[in-house]
Amino acid sequence: MTAAVALDHGTAGARPERRPFGPGSRMWEDTGLVTFSLTAGSAFLLQTMEPSIAAVVDEHSTFRTDALGRAARSIASVMMWIYGGEEALAEADRLRKMHTTLNSTDAQGVKHRALSSGPWAWVLHTAIYAFTEGNKYFSSEKLSEADKESYYQEVVQLMRNFSVAPKEIPATYADWVPWFEGQVENHLVPTNVAYDYLKVIRNIAPPKQIPAPLHPVWRVATQPIGWLQYFFTVGTTPDILRDKLGLEWTANDERALRVLGFVIGRTVPRLPERVRYFPIAYEARKLERDRARLRKMINLRPV
Repeated sequence: MTAAVALDHGTAGARPERRPFGPGSRMWEDTGLVTFSLTAGSAFLLQTMEPSIAAVVDEHSTFRTDALGRAARSIASVMMWIYGGEEALAEADRLRKMHTTLNSTDAQGVKHRALSSGPWAWVLHTAIYAFTEGNKYFSSEKLSEADKESYYQEVVQLMRNFSVAPKEIPATYADWVPWFEGQVENHLVPTNVAYDYLKVIRNIAPPKQIPAPLHPVWRVATQPIGWLQYFFTVGTTPDILRDKLGLEWTANDERALRVLGFVIGRTVPRLPERVRYFPIAYEARKLERDRARLRKMINLRPV
């Protein structure tokens, strides 16, 4: 565990202060990789099956009408959480303020608030699942239990940055696993939003900038991308949720996913850093290296 995310376990109920991430943390090394997007779909699917999140997304989200724009904004925001320095905390505050008005009432008259402690925490809990599942399929270096615990504690720090209620955070990764499984089995439900999301990622709508006469070309060009995103999303979704949604996943599908994951897991680490990381992550990493070199030069300068 790095100093940037170490937790104080000496005091009962103690939580770390809000602080940004930096070099040396697992978040810094892994969140910005392009493979992040391969399990982002299953994370969002898990979110759309949480009743309150589904109700709010159904009423307020643009994922149906501007899927690419929403995805780009979401990825940019997540990159800011990790690579934005002090601005990461400002981004967390911005999102929390934005969500204060995102409320909804479902068809049964139940009121849902985006900032209710459970749903607000669930968004970040899905990141833990997405990370471990992504490592399982798309990495050549498998996580040990100690690695999982270290990463989990970094997510706890991220939750603190987002002002998640302590009652929503299991103490350790070992505690989190059965808690998460219980949420998946007993709390998540099939929703219209979940089904709509699966349709949206499989058939990527053209952005407004694409003229209507070019829409057929767009559909042909993006069909393989949509199929892959759908395939990765369904393949990395827990079995019990596939059953709840009535999604088919065969033994041949599983073998194909593992083969693709094997290739991806051994190809991506060989790519140049500029290619294997999202632009925001790459620029932040480069800037930190430049700063480190500058500090070294200053320290070596004769007095």
